[in-house]
Amino acid sequence: MGVIRSFRDLKVYQEVLVESKHLFEISRRFPAEERFSLTDQIRRSSRAVNAMIAEAWARRGYPAVFRHKLSEALGEANETQAWLDHAREAGYLNETAHRELDAGWQSVGGRLRRMIDRADTFCPKSED
Repeated sequence: MGVIRSFRDLKVYQEVLVESKHLFEISRRFPAEERFSLTDQIRRSSRAVNAMIAEAWARRGYPAVFRHKLSEALGEANETQAWLDHAREAGYLNETAHRELDAGWQSVGGRLRRMIDRADTFCPKSED
């Protein structure tokens, strides 16, 4: 792991940017009647992950808050996977596309879980 000066240096943040963009492109093919439901929800949940990672980074002076925000990001990543399941069941994604997208979000979830478990390595030590 190199020097992390910003949330933008985190591999998980970079991975989410890629996965969210890929999901955005694929969701463009969803039917128009899904615009304000499935399409909107899957885009919102996927994009929320990066926002919560950034917020967690800003609050890393407080390890419990850092963990909480990363946990919220993990929840949004899992929500994205649930929306992917709905898209597959509705026939908007075939099995191959679903499997590829889901694997990306599974990877994101794993990275977030490891960050939560090792939060103290990301949080600066307070001066007593």
